[in-house]
Amino acid sequence: ETGEIKGHYLNATAGTCEEMMKRAIFARELGVPIVMHDYLTGGFTANTSLAHYCRDNGLLLHIHRAMHAVIDRQKNHGIHFRVLAKALRMSGGDHIHAGTVVGKLEGEREITLGFVDLLRDDFVEKDRSRGIYFTQDWVSLPGVLPVASGGIHV
Repeated sequence: ETGEIKGHYLNATAGTCEEMMKRAIFARELGVPIVMHDYLTGGFTANTSLAHYCRDNGLLLHIHRAMHAVIDRQKNHGIHFRVLAKALRMSGGDHIHAGTVVGKLEGEREITLGFVDLLRDDFVEKDRSRGIYFTQDWVSLPGVLPVASGGIHV
């Protein structure tokens, strides 16, 4: 035994919004403090509904990005993860499995740090070397904490 507290993120992702909400309600009834949602496979509207429910009921919403590589790793077409990160921030979530500059979810260091800033900072200056093509002022929109596997934050 390590004496460390372990946790579990109950996955609320489902084939319908109704089933997703049932799972979130069940998690709350169990006393689970964190619900997980795959925001790309579940959809932005479903994610926003779940984010509102979690916020209203004292639950944290962990975002997983299952299927992202099909969308954001294509060099000739697709949607860059910085765009998906902005969409998530507008949709809602408390933290996201964002990957790091090494390991399975690796990416280019400056680009990864650029979308990490877009997720968590209130104001991000234009910096093309980091993939930030215009200044972004999020004003009072809550940020999303990027996390790596194993609970180590970026």
